[in-house]
Order: sequence, then structure tokens, then C-alpha cells
Amino acid sequence: QVQLVESGGGLVQTGGSLRLSCAASGRTFSSYGMGWFRQAPGKEREFVAAISWKGASTYYTDSVKGRFTISRDNAKNTVFLQMNSLKPEDTAVYYCAASSSRIGVVQREYKYWGQGTQVTVSS
Repeated sequence: QVQLVESGGGLVQTGGSLRLSCAASGRTFSSYGMGWFRQAPGKEREFVAAISWKGASTYYTDSVKGRFTISRDNAKNTVFLQMNSLKPEDTAVYYCAASSSRIGVVQREYKYWGQGTQVTVSS
């Protein structure tokens, strides 16, 4: 069992930055691929970024490439999402998730989910 708690969301102006954190419980954090997803109002939840067990591999959805960076600190059981050059279309609830796969971009690969943190980007 893995419990995930996100933090770091908030209100920011266009062009600003936020750093999301996701703290995980359990001793086996390093054996999970981790991902970030987001859900905007009235839209389906979508993949944002993923990172492999030891952080050697990362994937991003096209709309955030070059602006967002996913990273992890296995010693602290934490995964991060650094978000720069934020745009109003990045406004959403952001969720972190854990997968028993090495790395995944599909929601069904993720077994554990956090409660989400709201990110609002004003224009």
C-alpha cells in the first residue's frame, strides 16, 4: 500500500512558476514508477509527466515539454514537478500517482493516487 500526498499548488500569474511535491508513504517508493496527471474543469484527466524507478527515464506530454520537469528523491520518498512558464491552460487539479510498472503514461497502469492539488494560472 502506498499513500500519496500532493502539495505546492496555488494561484500564479501567466509566466510564473510552481513546484509541486508528492510525498509517499511506504518503504518501497523506489520500486514504483511515478507520474503526474491533471484534470481541468469539464475535461478528462490527462497524463502530464512520468519518471522511472530511479529517475533515469522521463516522459512528458507535448504541451509541457520544455516547461515542466519531473524529478524524484528516493531517499525522501518524494516526487516533484517543477512547472515554469505557466499558461492559463495549465489550470487544473494535479494528481501524482504510483505505478508498479517501471514507467508509464497510461492511467490504468497507476494503482495509487493522491488527492490532488489545485493549480490556477491567471491571465
